Amino acid sequence: MDNRKKAVALSSVFASFLLTFLKLIVGLLTGSIGIISEAAHSGLDLAAAFITYMAVRISGRPADISHHYGHGKVESFSAFIETLLLVSTSIWIVYEAVQRLLYKSVEVHVTWYAFLVMAVSIVVDFTRSRALEKVAKATNSQALEADALHFKSDILSSAVVILGLIFLIMGVKSADAIAAIGVAVVVLRASYNLGKRTIDVLMDAVPTGLTNQVKEISESVEGVVSIERIRARPIGSSVFVDMVINISRKAPIERVGKITEAIEQKIKKAFDGADVVIHVKPVALEGETLLERVQTIAANHGMNAHDIFVNILHGKKVISFDIETSNALTVEEAHKKVEHIEIAIKNELGPDIVVNTHIEPAKPEALESQEVSSAELASINKKIEKIMVKIKPLKSIHKTSAYRVKNDLFISIHCVFEENFPLEEAHSLSDTIERTIKVNIPAIKHVLVHVEPFHSQNPGKHKKIKKLN
Repeated sequence: MDNRKKAVALSSVFASFLLTFLKLIVGLLTGSIGIISEAAHSGLDLAAAFITYMAVRISGRPADISHHYGHGKVESFSAFIETLLLVSTSIWIVYEAVQRLLYKSVEVHVTWYAFLVMAVSIVVDFTRSRALEKVAKATNSQALEADALHFKSDILSSAVVILGLIFLIMGVKSADAIAAIGVAVVVLRASYNLGKRTIDVLMDAVPTGLTNQVKEISESVEGVVSIERIRARPIGSSVFVDMVINISRKAPIERVGKITEAIEQKIKKAFDGADVVIHVKPVALEGETLLERVQTIAANHGMNAHDIFVNILHGKKVISFDIETSNALTVEEAHKKVEHIEIAIKNELGPDIVVNTHIEPAKPEALESQEVSSAELASINKKIEKIMVKIKPLKSIHKTSAYRVKNDLFISIHCVFEENFPLEEAHSLSDTIERTIKVNIPAIKHVLVHVEPFHSQNPGKHKKIKKLN
């Protein structure tokens, strides 16, 4: 792309030089202020084309330690210089034309080569404007777009000069000066449009619709709660986007990474060469339960909250829960850490919230364990079956497993209930099962009860319990 931009910019330099030379010679030979003004206009185009070529060469350089956003703005700066040159030329043309209209008379010789050079100018300007415009759109180059605008304005101004020469032939002596003023008006109009756009870019004005487009793209990505802020700045052929997005604070890190990557890819697809920086802000979703909020706050402080219990006492909510901290901490250190969590909960849920915490050391991720012997497992099963038959809603048990961690015995058991049995009652019964097993078999230190529905279509899957009665 850089080579393509350089090639089309350099060809414009040669085309501008040829037109300037031809117009100047013909203007001097005929004495036409219209043609001379066109020569001056083309001379400015030559300077502008050269500036554009140099700007394109510089803007292609990558970002460095002194220019973190690259060198793209040199294209806007060159376009601003071109605007100043065009305005200066237009002022001189108007001044000279007014002088001829009011104070001095200059004989103008209308010749065939005057028409020829202007016709050649129109053809060259048309081909160059098309070539520059095509590359400018493909590379999003403001400098090339400005150059294309120059050549387009030349087409109109050349047409005005030809019209003035025709009127001269018809005997309208002031037509040449009026044509020159027409050229100046065309150039000033083009200068205004170019200057306005250039200043907007230099002032980091956001192109119309860009912010809304970026917002729509970002909000279309699943997982984005809302867009808090978007900042964008066009620099050369690139667009730099800095944005803050809100994502559920419960979303895992891996999910957050995928969301931001998806947004970045979509924006780059919409704006070729875009540089995107995304800041993520975790937020609480509407409908998030109180238990989820407490767990999230604890997790954000690097701790685990469990066995959360909420009750209302004298019109105030009381939140009680166990909080796991590193077992390497002292009582004072652990208390300070948990105190921060209690403050964070009150800040989010309100100062009237009462928070009670039970601090306990975090359990190791994995402990070495040993399976019990088949004979011991069979003995445990018999004892458990005798206990279970007393619990009438329970249909069956299966998959009983037992293992030892150090000297403590751990039991895992699957308990089967009817499919439509209420979950709250099943949970209450599982707590009862745990306590009953521990009371009747003191060697057991931990019981895990897994609740599952009875599959009537496959009753053989479960081992039925014989009722005592």
